[in-house]
Amino acid sequence: MFDADPVAAETAGWLHDISVVFPNHARIDAARQLAIDVLPEEEKYPMIIHQKISKVMAEQVFHVTDEEILNAVGCHTTLRSNSTLLDQVLFVADKISWDQKGTPPYLNELKKNLQESLTHGAFTYINYLWERKETLKVIHPWLADAYEELKENIQLD
Repeated sequence: MFDADPVAAETAGWLHDISVVFPNHARIDAARQLAIDVLPEEEKYPMIIHQKISKVMAEQVFHVTDEEILNAVGCHTTLRSNSTLLDQVLFVADKISWDQKGTPPYLNELKKNLQESLTHGAFTYINYLWERKETLKVIHPWLADAYEELKENIQLD
């Protein structure tokens, strides 16, 4: 739909959650053993560091060398500023196919906004979180950076 490399997107899709083999309570220790920089927000809410662990596992266990794939895997939960096409494709795909019961409450708006652009779709989910940020355990700095950047990009359209 957005002319992303289908093989890279499929590879990133298969690998993005491989680190869930580590339970939440073990993720910070696993990250440190893998020499991953742990942010305070990740320490407080270890679920979100799985994106960084999955990136390292993709590289070290599955021998992925494509930086575009590795970077997309490494930011699929929070996105990041200066996100690439593949980053946004994986991020949006991850939010469409969520791991909770029922249908994501933002799904219809996200799909509608994807008709405008991938950036509009990605912003839909980040904005959904932003509007509820007082209920979140943490605001990951990458998410905050992506929010500000995408918001500006949307307004420039």
